[in-house]
Formats: sequence, structure tokens, C-alpha cells
Amino acid sequence: MPDLHTLTLWLQANPGWISCAIFLIAFVESLALAGVIVPGVIMLFMVSIIAGGGALSLAESLLWAFLGAVGGDGLSFLIGHYFKSSIPRVWPMSRYPALLHSGEEFFRRHGGKSILIGRFVGPLRPVLPLVAGMLHMPARRFLTFNILSAVGWAPLYVIPGFLVGASINIDIPLPEHFMPIMIVSLAIASGLFALIVRLHWEINPGGQLYLMTHQWLMRYHFGRRLWRALATPDKQETEGHTNDKSTAGGEFPLSSFLLVLFSLLSFIILSLIVLHTPWLKGLDTGITNFFQLLRSPVLDYPLLGITLLGDDRYLYWVMPLFIGLLAFRGFYAAAIHVALAGIATALITHGLKDAFALVRPDLALFPPKSFSFPSGHSSGSMVFWGLMGAFVAREVSIRQRWVAYLACALPVALIGVSRIYLGVHWFTDVIGGVLLGLIICGVTRLSYSRFDKQHFSVDISTLIALSIWILLSVVYVNRYFDAAQRAYQPKTNITATMACHQLRDQSTLATAPAEQVASKTTTIPAISKAIL
Repeated sequence: MPDLHTLTLWLQANPGWISCAIFLIAFVESLALAGVIVPGVIMLFMVSIIAGGGALSLAESLLWAFLGAVGGDGLSFLIGHYFKSSIPRVWPMSRYPALLHSGEEFFRRHGGKSILIGRFVGPLRPVLPLVAGMLHMPARRFLTFNILSAVGWAPLYVIPGFLVGASINIDIPLPEHFMPIMIVSLAIASGLFALIVRLHWEINPGGQLYLMTHQWLMRYHFGRRLWRALATPDKQETEGHTNDKSTAGGEFPLSSFLLVLFSLLSFIILSLIVLHTPWLKGLDTGITNFFQLLRSPVLDYPLLGITLLGDDRYLYWVMPLFIGLLAFRGFYAAAIHVALAGIATALITHGLKDAFALVRPDLALFPPKSFSFPSGHSSGSMVFWGLMGAFVAREVSIRQRWVAYLACALPVALIGVSRIYLGVHWFTDVIGGVLLGLIICGVTRLSYSRFDKQHFSVDISTLIALSIWILLSVVYVNRYFDAAQRAYQPKTNITATMACHQLRDQSTLATAPAEQVASKTTTIPAISKAIL
């Protein structure tokens, strides 16, 4: 694609046009007809690299991408509303009728929230606003979903490229073997997630393991009582399953049961290893050293904001909002369960910290005064996002639930990475916190399953609560960012402070290498040429 490479070179030579380019690319990417054939994601990534190199601030880049996305979807909606009868005959829709048909099915199944979800769903992204206009969705309702989805879409597509450009601009020295480590890590994470998704299908209604469990429990009086006690009363007909045996007596929360079992066993084993053996101490040290070599002002800024969204104080702000929404909508049992889960998370996490009394890395200037294992940020965010994902997943078909789980797993993973990056937690602390959060999520879902009698739909109160949540998040990060920046500032001599690991392992740590392998300076044109 030499034309795109030429455009990249031209924009680098004329940075005054970057804001216009970001707006137009986001606009075209969201536009119904053009978004189907234009490689907007690649173009936006490349232009974001140039912006990150100093041509435009991150706030301005996000603003122009947001405006372009809202404008593109808005025009698509108007086209669908006024030209609905002729759209199937117009190219490229005439060439891809299945795409338009899939968009209509998706919209009819999910209603208004399809605009929110569809913004992030591959080829359906530019089609759904068109379909919404064709099917007479109210304009005010569409605009609300359009704005909310664009708020999440702009950072997702702009920030990665912006960070790459900023890194090139300041020439961050990457650790040795950085790219191979990242590629292998991403491959392993993707493989594990695919395995989990496949296993999740098997333990949900219609899956082989689910049917085997049902048949085995039905043989015994206790098993039948257990099934009746925990099965969801009114959601017996799960979409996409025709086998009556798979939902007889209600949908049994087998996935929640197995989640509690495996998470509890894993947490116990991990705790015993961390407390009584040196097996994982080398892994903790190596991962911490690796992330400390990445410390830079460019990465500090977003990761400080991310770590603040896992603070206990922040969760004390937003959990009541989550609980209040459930209570306002009439989901009283759900509100009580979420409240109890939040209280249990705080008490159990702090109780285990004091009981285990494992020290933190001594790398931040003013680290938290509490003990290290398990990570409270990881357990708290896992419970908050995990329960939110569970409620969303219950309203979609079995084979689409992985989208909700993945969306809610990403912020938990980022918060965990931020704690290691900032030098206030070990890798095992984060894993322990996630496992503890999964245990509490699973127990909560098991207990709530017998009360799960109502479908949760998006209404105006949900949108208001979502808007307040976003506002609270912005206010919280803005209020405490400066204090966090001072507290998490790295100590002057990172190599010397790595000796803090001696508090957990009396053996002397090997001295970190004196010379770091400097990364080669890569120009933006070279990157664009390599990608294209």
C-alpha cells in the first residue's frame, strides 16, 4: 500500500494537518459505505504514531478521533433513515448482502445496546448505525449510544499508536529481548484465553461436560436437590440450544461452581508456594526487573491513571453506584449480593495481607504501607469488573459471552500490570489477587443464581449511571493523579533497591547488568513501510 506510506510521509512533513487527518480517518472508518472497504484501523494507527511523536497532544488526538467517530456513525444513521429502501441495491452493500443481513439480526437481537457493542465488533462496526436508521431507531436514543461508544472507541484505537510514536520520540531503551518476550507472552495469553473460551462452551447448557454433569447429578436425590436449589429459575431456554436435557430444571451454574473450585485450589497452592518455598522468587524478581527497565514518563502517565482505577478509595466511590443502580431497577437480591461481595473482598484481602505479612518491592518512593500478598488492587478490580461482566454475559447467548468476559478482563489485567510496573507488587501478588477475586465472584454468582429471575436491559437509568461512573472516574483520576505521581516515583538507584527481595529470600540477589542494551532508533517512515 504505497499510497498510505506516502500519506504518512506527507503528514510527518506537514504536522499541522494531523488533527484533520485523525478526524477524517475516524469519520470514514465509522461511515457505513466507506468503512467497509477502507483500512481505517491501520491508517488511524499510523497517524497516531505521528501524533505521539510530538505533532499533537494525546487529549487533542482523542478529541478529534471521538468527533470523527460520532460524525461518521451519525451520518450513517441519517443515510439509513432516509434511503432505507435503496441501500441494499447500492455498492458495496449490493456486493456484501450477508453483512447487512448480519447487522439487522444483531440489531434486532440486542436493540439499542447493539450500537454500543457493535462499535467494537469487526465488520459490523460501520453497518450497525446504518441498520439503526433503516429500522427507525429514535434519533435521541441513537445519539446517546453513539456518544457513549465513541468515548471508549477513541482511546482504544488512538492510544496504542500514540504511545509508539511517543516512545520513538524520546528513544526509550528497551530491555534485551523485549520483542520476543512480548510476542511469546501475547501468544501464550491468547492461547490460554482460547482454551478457556472453548472449555466455557463445554460447561454451559448444550456442552458435553454440562450434559454429563446433569446426567450424573440426576441419579442421586442430593444431586437433584442441588440442581433445583442453584439452577436459574426463568432462563431455562438458552438461545441456540435445542436439547431439552441441557436446560431441564433451569440453567445450572456449573461454570461458577468450577470457577470457585479451581480458583480456590490454585490460590491455596500459590499461597503455600509463596509462603514456604523459593520456587517463584526468581520469577518475581525477573519480571519486576523487566518492567523497571521500561520505566519512562511516557508509560508512567497512562499506567498511573490505570492504577488509580484499582484503588480501594475509587472502588468505594463506584461500587455504591453499581449497587444503587441494581436496587433502583428492582434487582434487590443482586444489589445485596454485590454489596456483600464488596465487603467480603475488602475484609478478606486485608486480613490475608496481615496474616501472610509479605513485604512489597522497595522500588517506589512512597509505596503503600500495607503488606504485599495478595494484591488488593487486583482482587478489588476483579470482583468489580467480574461481577459486571457476569451480569452482562447472562443477557447474551452462550457463544457470545466471551466478549463480555474479555472486555471485563482487560482492565483487570492492565491494573495488575500497572502495579508491577510501578514497583509496588510482585507478579505473584497480582495473580493471588486475581484468584481471590475470582473465588468471590464465583461464590457470589452461585448464591445469586437462584434469584436470577429477571432480564437486565439497558434503560435511561442505566445510561445515567454509566455517565456518572465515567464522570467519577475522570474526577477521581484528576484529583489524585499528582499525589500518585509523587508516591510512585521510582527511587534513584533502581539496581541497588532490588536488594529488597532479600526480605523474602535471604540469599543475595545477582547484581543487575550495568549496561542496558539500547534500542535502535526507528523512524516513523520505516515503521509504516514495515507494516504496509
